[in-house]
Amino acid sequence: MEEAELMAGCEIKSVYAGIAGGHIKGFNSQGVIAIKNREVCAEDVKRVIDAAKAIAIPMDREVIHILPQEFIIDDQDGIREPLGMSGVRLEAKVHIVTGAVASAQNIIKSCNRAGLDVADIVLEQLASSEAVLSADEKELGVALIDVGGGTTDIAIFVDGAIKHTSVLSLGGNHLTNDIAVGLRTPMAEAEKIKQKYGCCLASLVGKDETIEVPSVGGRKPRVLSRQLLAEILEPRVEEIFTLVNREIVKSGYEDMIASGVVITGGSTILEGMPELAEQVFNLPVRRGLPQRIGGLVDVVNSPAYATGVGLVVYGSKNVGVHEFPSAQSEESIFRKVSGRMKEWFSEFF
Repeated sequence: MEEAELMAGCEIKSVYAGIAGGHIKGFNSQGVIAIKNREVCAEDVKRVIDAAKAIAIPMDREVIHILPQEFIIDDQDGIREPLGMSGVRLEAKVHIVTGAVASAQNIIKSCNRAGLDVADIVLEQLASSEAVLSADEKELGVALIDVGGGTTDIAIFVDGAIKHTSVLSLGGNHLTNDIAVGLRTPMAEAEKIKQKYGCCLASLVGKDETIEVPSVGGRKPRVLSRQLLAEILEPRVEEIFTLVNREIVKSGYEDMIASGVVITGGSTILEGMPELAEQVFNLPVRRGLPQRIGGLVDVVNSPAYATGVGLVVYGSKNVGVHEFPSAQSEESIFRKVSGRMKEWFSEFF
């Protein structure tokens, strides 16, 4: 944070924080209302979205995002911006993302202890999509796969709107762990080996390529074939992509992702990742790099920075929408986290 302040020449008071994890659940919902004055106004849009989010959610979960997909006026569907249109009945289709309240609290607490307010909590794959996807891809249909350290995040866009989100509890840390166990080397060294020599397609590695592997317990380093490293990584990466593919099929949108798959996140820097993904998904695959940014572009020109850049882009679009100020007590943190749900909770509990 101090480095960022020095480079940007400004003081950082609040942050947009990303959230991911196995607790994240996304689902689609819809709501219907009667249009009051025969013409859709901002109040009608707010009411129909409130109607769509009026669903029973356990007390230990919180709504993180309500993302409108499309509006339907009378029988006319596919409307993106209903304001000012005439009709009697307004319907909204939305995608709702929920997460554990405790996880959101922990993120806010961590930021507060570092002296920062949390402007909003953002689903990580939604942030990444802001940085790496083009409007054309979202329109045609695209699956974004963000392979992070601890999780693999999936987001499917069709007709310019988000249709499906899910999070798998598998990521780059599992690859590092496999290398540490398979090559009998410390975790820190396994991470370095993965970054420097990692390849997840054994057919791309030459037979005579070798790597030096440090040993544990003061033993001498060993020289091993790079092919062996690829044979350790390939099954695990294939497993991650197979599980993602199963998730896409389960969502029912596998026939709608015409523009293919975009993979991003630090783990996708591995050599052979797009080629292996193409074999598993049977679709065109590309690496997603942060786009449409100025300044120190070279520094962040890597899939590893997709979520970070995406959070900045998201923040610039939604500045001032939410604010979780610093909280002194457990109770007030909970109150602030549930702020967005307050009106809805009061109706049911």
